[in-house]
Amino acid sequence: MNWLALLGLEPLVNRWRANIIEGAIAVEDRMALARLEWQDQKQRLQQILILIILVAGLTVVALIMLSLAVLVHFWDTPQRTLVGWLVAGVWTLGWVVALASLVSVAQRAGDGFALTRRELSQDWRDIKERL
Repeated sequence: MNWLALLGLEPLVNRWRANIIEGAIAVEDRMALARLEWQDQKQRLQQILILIILVAGLTVVALIMLSLAVLVHFWDTPQRTLVGWLVAGVWTLGWVVALASLVSVAQRAGDGFALTRRELSQDWRDIKERL
């Protein structure tokens, strides 16, 4: 004998069961989305670390080259001056490019998990509307 059917609670139980199943599916989807976004975030953090090392190394080299260029500037021959400044300029240009790349990746990394946050906020709005 089905007591739920006799008491008229079967539709209510079925509705709750369907809501729980739908909620479980939604949680699985959100977890998959968060996992994908974590992989993207991890890749950006690795790029940031590599670029920080690159910028630090190029900064040291650029300062050494700039110092060398200043020393060569006061040497006797004008060709040495030109070469010193060109070398320093190339290293400085490399440093600027590496720094710009670092800033670009860091700005993109600041917006991590945007899709997950948007989905969860949409889910929360849907839940509030149903209540």
